[in-house]
Amino acid sequence: METRTSVHIETVSVHAGREPDAATAALSPPIHLSTTFAREADGGYPRGFSYTRAGNPNRHALETCLAALEGGAEAMVFSSGTAAAMTVLQALNPGDHVICTQDAYHGVLRLLREVMAPWQLGTSFVDASNPDEVRAAITPATRLIWVETPSNPLLKITDLAAIAAIAREAKVLTVCDNTFATPVLQKPFDFGMDFVMHSTTKYLGGHSDVLGGAIIARQKNALSERVRFLQASGGAVPSPFDCWLLLRGAATLPLRVRAQTANALAIARHLAAHQAVANVLYPGLESHRGHALARRQMQGFGAMLSFTLQGGEAAALHAAARVKLFTRATSLGGVESLIEHRASMEGPDTRTPRNLLRVSVGVEHADDLIADLDQALA
Repeated sequence: METRTSVHIETVSVHAGREPDAATAALSPPIHLSTTFAREADGGYPRGFSYTRAGNPNRHALETCLAALEGGAEAMVFSSGTAAAMTVLQALNPGDHVICTQDAYHGVLRLLREVMAPWQLGTSFVDASNPDEVRAAITPATRLIWVETPSNPLLKITDLAAIAAIAREAKVLTVCDNTFATPVLQKPFDFGMDFVMHSTTKYLGGHSDVLGGAIIARQKNALSERVRFLQASGGAVPSPFDCWLLLRGAATLPLRVRAQTANALAIARHLAAHQAVANVLYPGLESHRGHALARRQMQGFGAMLSFTLQGGEAAALHAAARVKLFTRATSLGGVESLIEHRASMEGPDTRTPRNLLRVSVGVEHADDLIADLDQALA
């Protein structure tokens, strides 16, 4: 692909990884379903593809796009966000130590506790929004710090520059799960993070119809090489059609995220004044503990919010049962608005308050969404 110079993410999202098809000049890229590719007479693969587990034209296009969106050196895509996280952890060695934020996607926490612990990967769970806790948790065996900001589901904000500085001093690598913020609203590499993780199922796909994950490296290093090796060797890769869908979704990412963020801010402000609501967790509110940091670190506050109800768990379940426009469902980032009683999804070990509802705000009209919440909370 020819180099296109642009500082605007709207342009990058449309053009990165895309060019007219060489064979037909089609603007929409073809889907390359072939599992294998022909060798030349000398035995080589001059076009760079041998077997689709190791590489595929649609996957290459998607990885090119994601690396450009985050401003990284390379991207590696996977069949799910959990597969992406798992591969990073598998790239470490038994006996290594990871520091992980305690408010994170429960699937990552489960991997560390139930899958990697028997593999002898040590983990310390800390409040990453407090850099002192991160610093205190570092040991001689620490190899990786895993943060998520805004966090899931409590919307805590972590100071990425502070964490990166602590990691550099300790010669430790860092990963930021940027799923909630997306590259539209936050660029972790600008603050010194080494890797960015995405569940591409969410905002990058954007239509609740494709499963995927990605790891983007700020620069190539030994860990990124190991992740690339495990991607091809383990085979937890997305199909060509999944890659095609994600590349298509990325083209409208900035438009969707900005519209959803505007809706979320309007809803958060409305809920903050509602008599049935105990607390609204949204970094766009001035009352949020991380608001000032989010203003410095983000280009917008995102389309995810959580709120707790005065009436406890019963009130939360009752409100979720009464919505008509919102859909009761897990996941997030699609064009439709979702609401979920998160604690019952996460299981008995959850740290999430029982009276909390998590909301993924879609692209519907904000007034209609607010009206639906009002009638559900009545």
